Amino acid sequence: MIEIASQVSLQGYNTLALPACAEYFCSVTSEQQIAQALDYARSHNLQVTALGGGSNLLLAGDIAGLVIYLDLRGINCVDSCKDSVTIEFAAGENWHKAIEYCLQQGWYGLENLSLIPGNMGAAPIQNIGAYGVELCDLFVSLRAINIATGEVLIMDRQACEFGYRDSIFKHKYSNCYLITQVSLELWAQPQVNLQYPALAEALAAESEPTPEMVSAAVCAIRSAKLPDPAQIPNAGSFFKNPMVDAEQLKSLLADNPKMPFYSADNGWSKVPAAWLIDQSGFRGLRSGNVGVHRDQALVLVNFGGTGAELLALANRIQSEVLERFAIALEIEPRIYGQS
Repeated sequence: MIEIASQVSLQGYNTLALPACAEYFCSVTSEQQIAQALDYARSHNLQVTALGGGSNLLLAGDIAGLVIYLDLRGINCVDSCKDSVTIEFAAGENWHKAIEYCLQQGWYGLENLSLIPGNMGAAPIQNIGAYGVELCDLFVSLRAINIATGEVLIMDRQACEFGYRDSIFKHKYSNCYLITQVSLELWAQPQVNLQYPALAEALAAESEPTPEMVSAAVCAIRSAKLPDPAQIPNAGSFFKNPMVDAEQLKSLLADNPKMPFYSADNGWSKVPAAWLIDQSGFRGLRSGNVGVHRDQALVLVNFGGTGAELLALANRIQSEVLERFAIALEIEPRIYGQS
């Protein structure tokens, strides 16, 4: 049987180290335990919140109802051929450690996503991506449990409606399902993806770069750019890089000829949110017990503040960027709790 605790601190369960309490809390290691937890929530009329690695959320305050910490483990190869393998990952597996394990087994494709914080179960929700690769590029299916009914659902790539840092779980199915397993198709033979300029530059001296080299290079680049949450509490990139159409890009470049941008699909372009925030004067700013990282304007950090303080700073940044560039920045972490 699962153990249900009350008034549990969640400060150690989120990488921003924000203070908040769960009205009720339990940790689960199997789908059977999830069923028990959901039965408890239904019988006590409690809302349910899923919690994983806590690296992509902002706790604005205490969370009412039952918080279920997903601690399911396991990595299994369920299908293989000469060129590819299909791997099932339990939701509680740490993302980076799973990549290290895959490299040891000779399963390739995840290297460009090395050192992204968090657990496997949250990866499809955000459609995580970095250095030229997105989760959806490798995605096969996921297994999820309906919070309201307990029904198990298998969803393929199309059903997840993946987009840029986006999926159906952030919209239509927001807080409706607990993801328990993710299946990915990886390469059985070494291949490397060096389309991202900084990564290609880092490995330019290597005549035959390996997936292991790619992973090491990504880790080095990320470590140089982003602070370690264990040292400085943060949730990584706090804002999405905004997309602008050709007309808006032309207008922006007329006023800001040195503004960096990257071409995207269908005539759209991506503008680095970090540049916009930096140009708006926020990099290195400290506001009370929260602030913007001194080396990376895209990262908001916590010096002992609250979720309400962090949201207030985020709103200031959004307002200034909107006024200066006519661009609305979108917060990337999901926001939970009542301030």
